[in-house]
Amino acid sequence: MEVMFNEFCISNDKTRIDKDIVIDFLSRSYWANKRPIDRTIKAIENSYCLGVYKDEKQVGFARVISDGATFFYICDVFVLEEYRGKGIGKKLVEIIVDSDEFEGMMGLLGTLDAHGLYEKYGFIKDPDRFLKRPPTWSVQQQS
Repeated sequence: MEVMFNEFCISNDKTRIDKDIVIDFLSRSYWANKRPIDRTIKAIENSYCLGVYKDEKQVGFARVISDGATFFYICDVFVLEEYRGKGIGKKLVEIIVDSDEFEGMMGLLGTLDAHGLYEKYGFIKDPDRFLKRPPTWSVQQQS
């Protein structure tokens, strides 16, 4: 799948993903900065991924985890700083939530700073329902 959006190409072709760009950005993010590199690579391999490209340079990314029937979880969404403000993040979310692949499923995600973006696509805050179990690598690193 490839979608042209202004001067950007959004593709689910994993062979186009520049893992160095993804790893670099996520290592500076608040949500994945403690994630080991090998875990990020394995996550990419085992997820539905969208890359955003200007010419051949990767400028954005999103990853989706799903059981293929009841839920999907959007994660690791980013747009490189110099390409923000162009609607790329909105387009990534729109492609995911409008996809036939995830139609009728419950969508989940976690964010500290982009509630407004996701609420436009039907996501609602639900602080009383979901629990989180920290990854074991976080626990090990803190010891």
